[in-house]
Amino acid sequence: MSTPPTPVACESDSSLPSWATELITLYESGAAGQFILHGNVADRILLPLSGGAALGSLTDFLTRVLLPRFDVVMAYDLASGIRVEKGGEHVSQWPTFKQSPSTPREPRGAVEWITSFLRYTANLRALGRPPTHAAVFLRSAGLVAPAIRGGFSHEFSALALQVREWAGDTALADAPIASFLITENLSDLNPLIVNNPRAAKIEIPLPGESDLRRAFEILAPSYAEALAPFAGDWSIPSAAMAGATMHAVESVLKTRQHRGLPIEHRDLLDLKKRMIEKEAAGLIDFVQPDRSLDLLIGQDKVKQWLRQDIELWRQNDLAAMPMGYLFCGPVGTGKTFMVECLAGEAGVPVVKLKNFRDRWVGSTESNLEAIFRLLHALRRCYVFIDEADQALGKRTADSGDSGVGGRVYSMLAEEMSNTRNRGRIVWVLASSRPDLIEVDLKRPGRIDVKIPLLPTTTPQESFNLIRGLCSRRGVVIDKALLESLMPLLPRLVTPGAAEAIAVNVYRATRTTPGMSPVEALRSVLDDYRPPVPLDVMRAQIELAVRESSDAGFIPEEFRPGAA
Repeated sequence: MSTPPTPVACESDSSLPSWATELITLYESGAAGQFILHGNVADRILLPLSGGAALGSLTDFLTRVLLPRFDVVMAYDLASGIRVEKGGEHVSQWPTFKQSPSTPREPRGAVEWITSFLRYTANLRALGRPPTHAAVFLRSAGLVAPAIRGGFSHEFSALALQVREWAGDTALADAPIASFLITENLSDLNPLIVNNPRAAKIEIPLPGESDLRRAFEILAPSYAEALAPFAGDWSIPSAAMAGATMHAVESVLKTRQHRGLPIEHRDLLDLKKRMIEKEAAGLIDFVQPDRSLDLLIGQDKVKQWLRQDIELWRQNDLAAMPMGYLFCGPVGTGKTFMVECLAGEAGVPVVKLKNFRDRWVGSTESNLEAIFRLLHALRRCYVFIDEADQALGKRTADSGDSGVGGRVYSMLAEEMSNTRNRGRIVWVLASSRPDLIEVDLKRPGRIDVKIPLLPTTTPQESFNLIRGLCSRRGVVIDKALLESLMPLLPRLVTPGAAEAIAVNVYRATRTTPGMSPVEALRSVLDDYRPPVPLDVMRAQIELAVRESSDAGFIPEEFRPGAA
């Protein structure tokens, strides 16, 4: 690529985001002239301008910060057609434009028109004329050249090939031309373009803490009342709101300023939860747990291990920090509760994946890309996938789902093994059928610690569990009554079953005048029926024991060879 222009900010400029410096390096070195910009492309972005920082769109950043020396900048999208943002005088000298100044609006014609102009500028350079530095923005590129699954389209394939040639054609590649294909999700864009080795994929991340601090400095004069409690200390709101978009933050500030309500410190977590869940459009639940491992009754070995991991995390000693956990065991053993206690003890949020599968072709993959962007923006979090045997998909594509299961599996497997996430994202899977989870997803490097959560093994354990859950409801059972209750106490009681017993004991004491707690407990135990058939319970116990990554997690009674 000859004589590429120098951007306003150089690569070493600390005011530029890392994705921009990467783009500059690739272009100026001649390594790439086509850039697929994906991720948080619709958000507001910090613009480091000579007169001071401002907020603007991605195309504002490209035009004003990276491309001010380009002679021609044009853009195309389905809504507006072709627009010459800069350099109309150069376009007006193009013979084709002189003959027909109107521009086509439909995608195939528009791409051909742009390609023809780019070839014209390259030919002028070949004739010894001064080079015309030209840039093209293809906005919402996934709508212009979409991925077609479950079929084949000659029209879209031909269009994708032509866009691909902006980077691959020798004449164009040697000219000072840059093309920017802007799409929120890579999975929405035609794979002929995405998989082009001559095109560079650049992810635009959600704003981090430093971005938000600078944004608050810019926005503070306009939202002085809303931000009054922070008195210029933007480290607190920026840390609390990491993971939200600039749009979401501005929306909150506008609303609070309009109502005359300052954002108090106590509001930050709730605001972050609402902003993130709104931006995620129902794909996740964002939970900031207030529980701790102290609430778990028994399971001392498990609690000890988890607390050791948390301490390593707090010390930022990540060499032995697991990439993920698998909690497995029979239905009702408290797998979800365990995750919330773990996260509360660590003081980090839980992101629960939900509803990311969609019936529309390509939507599931797009949803996962959006979730991954959010996870990367959060400082530290647990990612919880319940019923993992159903949610994670399979390595082999199911002919009945158009291959969605296989693609979901591949995307999740790649993300779970990404070592850059160690110490930032901890994956937590839960399942009563861990045997149905693909072996590759359970291997070390993705899931390092597999913990069985099992029911009680003795009547005393059952009594302690039931008694503890009753006490949380204000129903006191004297521990000295264990011996008299022994004949009634069942084995293989899960926390879920014990919870149901405790609720019924509480109900009986509240609805039957004069009934004592112990009488209520005797009555409930007399009528107790296991909620899960014993043969199913024993089969699920065996599966969980088989998965355990440490023998110390398994009670003696459940270890292989025990009577």
